[in-house]
Amino acid sequence: MIKKNQQKDEKHRQNSDLLTPERLGVVFPNRLSFTRTLLRRLDRENWQISREFFDLNKEGIGTAVYKIDTQSTNLWFVIFTDKLDQEDRNDRVIAERWDATFTLTKAEPTPEVLERLRSNIPLQEKGRCSSEEIILSRANKSVRIFNYVASMLAAGQQPDSKKLLETGYLIRTTAVYGNGKFGLADFKRIQRDNVFLLPFQAEMLTVYLARHFSFEWVEHVARMKNPNRFVPIAENLKKELGVGNSTGLGMVPFLVEHPQLICRWISVREEALVRVLNLRRTSTQKRNTFRTKLDASLRHLEQWHTDDLPYRATIEKIKVEVVEVIKNIPRFPNINFWQVVVNWCNENFCLATQEFISSIIVELHPELVDDLENFTGVTETYNLNPKMTLGRLMKIISKNYSWVNSFKFNQNDSIANFWYRSIEKEEPRLGHRFFDEGAEKEIKVGIAYEISKLESELDKYMQKFSDTNIAEFLKTRPFWRTLIMRIQSLELCSYAEIQANLLDQAFRPIDLLRFKLAMFGATKFDPKSDLWLRVSIFQGAPLIQGLQIKAEEDCLFPLP
Repeated sequence: MIKKNQQKDEKHRQNSDLLTPERLGVVFPNRLSFTRTLLRRLDRENWQISREFFDLNKEGIGTAVYKIDTQSTNLWFVIFTDKLDQEDRNDRVIAERWDATFTLTKAEPTPEVLERLRSNIPLQEKGRCSSEEIILSRANKSVRIFNYVASMLAAGQQPDSKKLLETGYLIRTTAVYGNGKFGLADFKRIQRDNVFLLPFQAEMLTVYLARHFSFEWVEHVARMKNPNRFVPIAENLKKELGVGNSTGLGMVPFLVEHPQLICRWISVREEALVRVLNLRRTSTQKRNTFRTKLDASLRHLEQWHTDDLPYRATIEKIKVEVVEVIKNIPRFPNINFWQVVVNWCNENFCLATQEFISSIIVELHPELVDDLENFTGVTETYNLNPKMTLGRLMKIISKNYSWVNSFKFNQNDSIANFWYRSIEKEEPRLGHRFFDEGAEKEIKVGIAYEISKLESELDKYMQKFSDTNIAEFLKTRPFWRTLIMRIQSLELCSYAEIQANLLDQAFRPIDLLRFKLAMFGATKFDPKSDLWLRVSIFQGAPLIQGLQIKAEEDCLFPLP
């Protein structure tokens, strides 16, 4: 649909431009990211969040319950906190204990329900959830900043803003499980309940509630230290804090295993950008707002801390290039202003700056793009057409998978990685094919390699049986059924396949982690290796008390 003041000129970018690790690894959140769409929904539907139960001892150990009134049903957020020795504090998936464990549940926490949850939720993967539970999660304190804030509040003083921004959160989640894992309600059941119809809204609500609890948790500890001098955290300082998140390999197979969903996510982002780029005229006020956003983004970049040297260099490069955009705003014409800006950035700046500017541009036009949030979900279906000729199948492969030919699978480095799922945690892990055991348990995420092998086998087969169809081919080669069904089902999905070789020794999982986390709405990406990174979620977001999302929506790049 073309809106008023739009022209139908600009096209969506090619998948070869968008689906490489180099591009996905520099994506930023925008107003269609899931944190943002959740916040708008809370405001639009007037959800009410109240503390129902708060039984913590002076050290902050105990149980808390929050009620969420969605206006159509009630949910409960249940927290169990524990005393964790330093040697037990571990953000990796192999951890067995945490400072806090959470569940988002549909079951009203009666004494019996609360006892069942208390026996299972702190165990996480080793416990057992019922289908009443929607989300299972856990978090650890950022001990240094948590203790600092508690000490300051207990002394009747506010913490220093600069110290808060060095970390940006009091707690960080290390897992947020949903969709049927460990006995949780699966997504289809959740959709039937008509509360969470879109992907990851339940997960984002859990993180948002964990953020709120972290404020009340540290305030409780501070109050117990010195009830006479205690002061609560100032609201402006609370807004500076989000929830940290440590994310590893587990997200990568998800992106491969849900190609239709990934296609929808990227399509929605592209459609949002195209709608803005197709505006014929841009007002002086909008140009001035753009300038203001760019100025604010520079302050955000100054607060983005990481020890990763390549990321540091990229941040510095973005800052330099954003300054160049600011300098050149006056010379850009009013006609097709956004298109001129984007073209100029694409011609002159790095991929990270291009994506950074695109997020800001989309931010400025909620009236054009916010309806797209309703299209971030999809019912994934895969169908096999056994009557399709092999010639037709080869044409689809040639058209949609030509990028596979850029990889040299005859070299060991190109197939050095294998992905498998651990028995203990049911989490994806990475092994080396030529040094590690377990390659026989490999999960098939190396789509590029599989396509290459299939194409070679089809070519040989068709030299003998040129006019046959897929049914005949699969009679003697049934192991290709799943891949062929994938190819057929994704024929018209332009943005479904990530154009990378996940088996290559040089493959960097953090590039794909970055993309998914940006879709969630995470900021301040901080790689700890090529395999995992930390981020901040909901930093700068409105607070639960007196929730006024529309009046406080300026949280694309959070600032104090």
